[in-house]
Amino acid sequence: MADHILKEPLLEVTDLVKSFGDVQVLKGITLTVNKGEVVVVIGSSGSGKSTWLRCINRLETFQSGDICVSGQSVIDPSLDLRQLRAKVGMVFQHLNLFPHMTALQNVTMAPRMILKMPKEQAEKEAYELLAKVGLAGKEQRYPGQLSGGEQQRVGIARSLAMHPVLMLFDEPTSSLDPELVGEVLAVMKKLAEEGMTMIVVTHEMGFAKEVADWVVFIDGGVVVEQSDPREMFSSPKQERTKMFLARYLAKDGTF
Repeated sequence: MADHILKEPLLEVTDLVKSFGDVQVLKGITLTVNKGEVVVVIGSSGSGKSTWLRCINRLETFQSGDICVSGQSVIDPSLDLRQLRAKVGMVFQHLNLFPHMTALQNVTMAPRMILKMPKEQAEKEAYELLAKVGLAGKEQRYPGQLSGGEQQRVGIARSLAMHPVLMLFDEPTSSLDPELVGEVLAVMKKLAEEGMTMIVVTHEMGFAKEVADWVVFIDGGVVVEQSDPREMFSSPKQERTKMFLARYLAKDGTF
């Protein structure tokens, strides 16, 4: 987790507004994430969490406000979107690994194409990354030969291969069988311990309590509350937060 003595802003989101047609999904999100912090974002389905993540690396455009990564606006006309997406890695709920490529090929493709990394270097780093996420010996397997948890870990390795400064996780365990969730969360915990700056949209409240520096509750397209995990889960201040957590506890039991 981050050292809060020296805070260096890595991501600055200012008054972000996003609409789909007449429906305003984000209504002025403002948030700063410092280098090395792990921020967990919670909220009901449809609250705007995933849309906000997708705006950060410009998978979605937005109507007003700004997002800066390492001091550069993502709407700067001179910005190379491929470089932004290399700098800001994203792991989705559904991975979209290339089914006709091995795990190794999935991990090496973007560094070779976008970073122009030599094949030998890309493969060396890919072997190291696949070992890091617990997939040593499975480099030549195709996605269809891997479990859902293994595929998700290939997705994490694929993002890390681009040497990102920020990792975004959009409900990375929600489509996995319960017994596979832990192996993905373990990799994410390891990344946090190594100082990777991460924003994680998840319903895994235990992960939030253990790993997050901050928990952010988004509802109705606005940041309702943000605090450290202990305060968020033991004594939330806003009524909307209390209601959400009470419903979640009633549905899923204790954290």
